[in-house]
Amino acid sequence: MTKERAGIQSVEVGFGLLDVLAKAPGPLMLRDLAAAAGMSAAKAHRYLVSFQRLELVAQDEGTRYDLGPAALKLGLASLSRLDAMRLARARIAALRQDIGHTLALAVWGNHGPTIVHWEESPQAVTVNLRLGDVMPLLSSATGRCFAAHASREAIASMLKDEIARAQKQGRSDVPLSLAQARAVFDEVRQRGAARVVDVLLPGIVGFCAPVFDSDGHMVLGMVALGPNGIFDAAWGGAVDAPLRAAASQLSSDLGHAG
Repeated sequence: MTKERAGIQSVEVGFGLLDVLAKAPGPLMLRDLAAAAGMSAAKAHRYLVSFQRLELVAQDEGTRYDLGPAALKLGLASLSRLDAMRLARARIAALRQDIGHTLALAVWGNHGPTIVHWEESPQAVTVNLRLGDVMPLLSSATGRCFAAHASREAIASMLKDEIARAQKQGRSDVPLSLAQARAVFDEVRQRGAARVVDVLLPGIVGFCAPVFDSDGHMVLGMVALGPNGIFDAAWGGAVDAPLRAAASQLSSDLGHAG
């Protein structure tokens, strides 16, 4: 077995206090902070004195503790170096092995939701999709996911054109009015992902889970798709659950508070 590298235990213990403050909704009293970190108030106070000297922690007039300016600088420096696409691409191969189906990454491009990365499963069926393809807002899981988290102004023109086209084609598997489209987008936000079954591509199921940055903006979509016969299309199933978990973890790593 590989020997664990030596470290400084007191640093790891003290970080527990910073972690509690980072997750708390606001400043904490010493007793509450210590209890949440699993240590005595006296022990916590000694760490907090050092953290205050380093400006990692600040104390207000009411003797409550919160993160200090040095913690903010560290956080901003970390966020400035994060690359959502790089982090997603580093994780998507393992996620594909877990799910067992083709995965893709999409971003909002000049013309709408655009496929920018593709990890094909060995059991994948041939689909008429390519890198650079722009996904429709109404008939694709990717488009529905982005539309659900975009401003109305950003998608108004595209949505109007797609609804008019669907009405002209006499389709019944996509929203045919703004009210119907908004109801679909509401469901996407409530479920935390979008799904289409046999809509964009015959016999194909697609899921898309959103990834958010520290400002709450959707920066990319994690997409899974596969043939209806062997693809678990259930909400909370073998595809939806791990896909949403991966997107949520990536959002957290990008600084999104949820």
